[in-house]
Amino acid sequence: MIYPTQIETPRLTSRPVTLDDQQIWAEFLAHPEATRYLPNPEGHSPAERAALWMERQIGRYQDGNLGLMALMHRETGAFIGQCGLLIQSVDDIMELEVGYHILPEYWRQGYATEAAMAFRDYGFENGTDDSIISIILTGNEGSQAVARRNGMHFEKEARFRELDVVVYRIRRAQWLQNKTTQAPV
Repeated sequence: MIYPTQIETPRLTSRPVTLDDQQIWAEFLAHPEATRYLPNPEGHSPAERAALWMERQIGRYQDGNLGLMALMHRETGAFIGQCGLLIQSVDDIMELEVGYHILPEYWRQGYATEAAMAFRDYGFENGTDDSIISIILTGNEGSQAVARRNGMHFEKEARFRELDVVVYRIRRAQWLQNKTTQAPV
C-alpha cells in the first residue's frame, strides 16, 4: 500500500508528523486523562516520550510501515491529534490497524470518528487486507465507541505489548455492505 501524504475530510486534513510537533505532543502526553490508556514507560518525561513517539512515526514512514499522521483542523489549521494506519502484530498475526488520539480540547466533537473512517476507507480502497482492526486498552470506553461508530465490532480480548486490550474489527465485506446501504450526504 502506498501511504498518502494527506487525507482530507470535511473538517480535517492530515499530514506526516514532524519533529516540530513534539511540543504539542508533549503537552498531550502530560495530560493525565488523555494518557490514562496509553503505556507510560518509566523514567521518561512527557517531552522525552513525545520525541520517541515522533521518531517512531517518522521511522514507520521511512520503513514503509505506514504510521500515525498529524490531524489538522481545515478551517483553523490547529493541530488536533493523530490518526493513521499501522501494521501491528496481535497474537502473532500481522494486522492493519487504524489508530487515533485526539487532544482533550477536541474530544466529543466527532473528530476521532471522522478521521478513523477516512483512514479505514483509505485502507480498504488501497490495500489488500480483508479486515482492519483497532487495538484499544481495556476500559477505554471512548475509543471503543469510536471503533463502533467506525463500523467495527468487538472481536476479542488480547495481550498487546504486555497490556490488556480489546480488539475491534471490520471486514471488507461489512465495509462494502455499509458503503452501499449508507444514504447519500
